[in-house]
Amino acid sequence: MPTVLAILADGFEEIEAFTPIDLLRRAGAQVTVAACAEGIHLTGRSGITVHADTMLTAVAANRFDCVFLPGGPGVKHLRADPRVRNIVQQHHADGKWIAAICAAPTVLHDAGLLVGRRYTAHFSVAEELTAIRSGERVVSDGHILTSRGAGTAFEFGVLLLEKLFSPEKALEISRSVCA
Repeated sequence: MPTVLAILADGFEEIEAFTPIDLLRRAGAQVTVAACAEGIHLTGRSGITVHADTMLTAVAANRFDCVFLPGGPGVKHLRADPRVRNIVQQHHADGKWIAAICAAPTVLHDAGLLVGRRYTAHFSVAEELTAIRSGERVVSDGHILTSRGAGTAFEFGVLLLEKLFSPEKALEISRSVCA
């Protein structure tokens, strides 16, 4: 089964984090939720506190089939942490999937991974990410998947299923949740 590292920081957008994580786990992916913080508990932008599976320091050297970054105000913490940049750069160099939604594509931009690529992101980062494909809800280019925001989280999760499993598995999971 595919392995996915979901990196969360305080201020993460709950819908963007847990919709894809839920869909991936329903499909059988081994999703590790890692806290990019001092402790294992994180609070999202809407005040929901969660217990991560582990801390980023414990898994930073591991390799996964996909690294997933949700957006929200917590992206500033992801951008400030050199471990996150190193993880996405190494996984990209290994040809692994990198998935980012909302403002999280700025992390990929900082890592130099968006040059010459098609991508989308939240309109709030459009001044920084000037090549956003604002008319597209989800974008796949090479091994990089991006999405616009909370309203596109389900489509983004289904795209992750298509890429990590198959279109048939994505359809099966979509149907199981009456999408």
